Amino acid sequence: MRTDQILTRLERVFARLDREPERPAHLQTPQMSRHRVVLLGSTLAFYLSIVVAVLTTSWLVRLDWQIMFFRPYEQWPQLHAFLDYLVVLGQRGPTAVMVAAWLGWRSWRQHTLRPLITLGVALLLLNITVGSVKLGLGRLGPHYATEIGSAELFAGGDIFPSGHTANAVVTWGILAYLASTVVTRRVLSVVSAVVSLSVGATTVYLGTHWVSDVLLGWSAGLLILLALPWFEPLIARTEAYVFDVREVLRRRAETGRMPAPVVSVLTPLLSAGGKWQLRSPAETTAPGTAIAGTAIAEEPVPQPVPATTAPTATATTAVTAHSPAARPAVHPAGRPHVIRSERTPVTPNGSRRPAHTERAPARGAAARPVAGG
Repeated sequence: MRTDQILTRLERVFARLDREPERPAHLQTPQMSRHRVVLLGSTLAFYLSIVVAVLTTSWLVRLDWQIMFFRPYEQWPQLHAFLDYLVVLGQRGPTAVMVAAWLGWRSWRQHTLRPLITLGVALLLLNITVGSVKLGLGRLGPHYATEIGSAELFAGGDIFPSGHTANAVVTWGILAYLASTVVTRRVLSVVSAVVSLSVGATTVYLGTHWVSDVLLGWSAGLLILLALPWFEPLIARTEAYVFDVREVLRRRAETGRMPAPVVSVLTPLLSAGGKWQLRSPAETTAPGTAIAGTAIAEEPVPQPVPATTAPTATATTAVTAHSPAARPAVHPAGRPHVIRSERTPVTPNGSRRPAHTERAPARGAAARPVAGG
């Protein structure tokens, strides 16, 4: 009975999804409001203050060393196995795959590419901003520190700010940013905040990051989420461009399934040095037709053959209609044939029906002259 109830509920869920509109009316794009601008400015000030505190080796650096000497992973070793799995929620590869799968399903259901493009833009901003600061400051981690009390800057490291923490803020926070309702956005905001705080604290517990690294990672990820509304026009243009390209490819595929007539003839391609190329009969009838983007020169129209003088009345010089010289030229397919009125006229003295000298004359009749006279 419980199985039947589960199947019934699943059918109701899928039926509701099937009735989902293509572009939900409640799917609103976040705007850069005054409240968001204030949060962005405050987070940026906090970000800069942490960088200055580390550069000047202030009390924050001393706090980093104190927690490092405390060694939390030795104080609570029973948490080590669990936190080793929890920190994976901040790694770029697994989290990006999971979130991209969910957003891809949403894009397919809602017939829009905005969720996937927004995720791509956010991850690109994360790589540029966090990566440049990491390489620029070059701070070493707690396990590789060389001088007690030093900030360990410009030593070839890459841990400041914490990439795990910033990635957790952006990857899980993008779900709250793309939420379709206010309630869902608030719930997902709380969930993403808890996950990102847990990941940051886990890196401190494992000794892979300083406390200042985690603080800067939180603020770096939050800055990207707060600045995303400025990139909404770019996201919209990218989506429109992708749909335009898809429409062009679809039309090309549809036309490719309905090819031109298969029957073709060989016609000389005048503009290609007399090479032969297959052309359809419809193309051969229109002079100057282009084949594969090549202009075809218009074929000359045959002119009427001028009348010649009458041949002499000798059998050796007689020109008949069946002789090779009097036969009309054979034209390639597609050229207009010379009409009968344009052929060489019959002379007044000649016979319209040529005589066959090899035949014997009729019994009792005199031989007729070959060319008249």
